[in-house]
Amino acid sequence: MNTADKLEVLLNKAKEDAALKQSLLDTRSEADPLAAFCKAAGGAGVELSVMDIVNQGEEFYAEIKRSTNGGGENSPDLDFQNDEYSIFMMRLSDL
Repeated sequence: MNTADKLEVLLNKAKEDAALKQSLLDTRSEADPLAAFCKAAGGAGVELSVMDIVNQGEEFYAEIKRSTNGGGENSPDLDFQNDEYSIFMMRLSDL
Protein backbone atom coordinates (compact mmCIF):
# COMPACT_ATOMS: atom_id res chain seq x y z
CA MET A 1 0.00 0.00 0.00
CA ASN A 2 1.46 3.36 -0.97
CA THR A 3 1.33 6.54 1.11
CA ALA A 4 -1.68 7.99 -0.71
CA ASP A 5 -3.61 4.78 0.01
CA LYS A 6 -2.58 4.87 3.67
CA LEU A 7 -3.73 8.48 4.00
CA GLU A 8 -7.07 7.54 2.45
CA VAL A 9 -7.46 4.67 4.92
CA LEU A 10 -6.63 7.04 7.77
CA LEU A 11 -9.16 9.58 6.53
CA ASN A 12 -11.85 6.90 6.35
CA LYS A 13 -11.03 5.75 9.87
CA ALA A 14 -11.28 9.34 11.10
CA LYS A 15 -14.73 9.64 9.48
CA GLU A 16 -15.90 6.82 11.71
CA ASP A 17 -14.00 7.76 14.88
CA ALA A 18 -14.47 11.29 16.26
CA ALA A 19 -11.69 10.80 18.83
CA LEU A 20 -9.21 9.83 16.11
CA LYS A 21 -10.28 12.79 14.00
CA GLN A 22 -9.71 15.16 16.90
CA SER A 23 -6.39 13.53 17.75
CA LEU A 24 -5.19 14.06 14.18
CA LEU A 25 -6.43 17.64 14.09
CA ASP A 26 -4.71 18.36 17.40
CA THR A 27 -1.34 17.53 15.86
CA ARG A 28 -1.43 20.97 14.20
CA SER A 29 -0.56 22.59 17.53
CA GLU A 30 2.36 20.26 18.34
CA ALA A 31 5.99 21.41 18.22
CA ASP A 32 6.62 18.79 15.50
CA PRO A 33 3.24 18.33 13.80
CA LEU A 34 4.38 15.72 11.28
CA ALA A 35 5.94 13.48 13.92
CA ALA A 36 2.83 13.80 16.09
CA PHE A 37 0.64 13.04 13.08
CA CYS A 38 2.61 9.91 12.24
CA LYS A 39 2.42 8.76 15.86
CA ALA A 40 -1.37 9.27 15.92
CA ALA A 41 -1.70 7.46 12.59
CA GLY A 42 0.34 4.55 13.92
CA GLY A 43 -1.91 4.37 16.96
CA ALA A 44 -4.81 3.96 14.55
CA GLY A 45 -3.04 1.12 12.75
CA VAL A 46 -1.78 3.16 9.79
CA GLU A 47 2.02 3.17 9.77
CA LEU A 48 3.45 6.35 8.27
CA SER A 49 6.78 8.10 8.65
CA VAL A 50 7.56 11.78 8.31
CA MET A 51 9.46 10.99 5.12
CA ASP A 52 6.43 9.16 3.74
CA ILE A 53 4.36 12.33 4.11
CA VAL A 54 7.04 14.67 2.74
CA ASN A 55 7.88 12.39 -0.17
CA GLN A 56 4.22 11.88 -1.09
CA GLY A 57 3.70 15.60 -1.53
CA GLU A 58 6.88 16.11 -3.52
CA GLU A 59 6.22 13.16 -5.81
CA PHE A 60 2.63 14.18 -6.47
CA TYR A 61 3.59 17.76 -7.30
CA ALA A 62 6.47 16.63 -9.51
CA GLU A 63 4.10 14.33 -11.42
CA ILE A 64 1.75 17.24 -12.04
CA LYS A 65 4.59 19.46 -13.21
CA ARG A 66 5.92 16.75 -15.54
CA SER A 67 2.51 16.13 -17.03
CA THR A 68 1.86 19.81 -17.76
CA ASN A 69 5.38 21.00 -18.44
CA GLY A 70 6.54 18.75 -21.25
CA GLY A 71 8.02 16.15 -18.93
CA GLY A 72 11.08 18.20 -18.03
CA GLU A 73 10.37 18.70 -14.33
CA ASN A 74 12.03 16.21 -11.99
CA SER A 75 12.97 18.09 -8.83
CA PRO A 76 10.78 21.15 -8.47
CA ASP A 77 11.49 23.70 -5.77
CA LEU A 78 8.31 23.38 -3.76
CA ASP A 79 6.77 25.75 -1.26
CA PHE A 80 3.22 24.95 -0.24
CA GLN A 81 2.16 22.83 -3.20
CA ASN A 82 3.68 19.67 -1.77
CA ASP A 83 2.34 19.98 1.74
CA GLU A 84 0.51 16.68 1.96
CA TYR A 85 -0.03 17.15 5.71
CA SER A 86 -1.89 20.44 5.19
CA ILE A 87 -3.93 18.97 2.38
CA PHE A 88 -4.88 16.04 4.60
CA MET A 89 -5.83 18.44 7.41
CA MET A 90 -8.08 20.42 5.07
CA ARG A 91 -9.81 17.24 3.97
CA LEU A 92 -10.13 16.07 7.56
CA SER A 93 -11.58 19.40 8.71
CA ASP A 94 -14.25 19.14 6.02
CA LEU A 95 -15.57 15.81 7.34
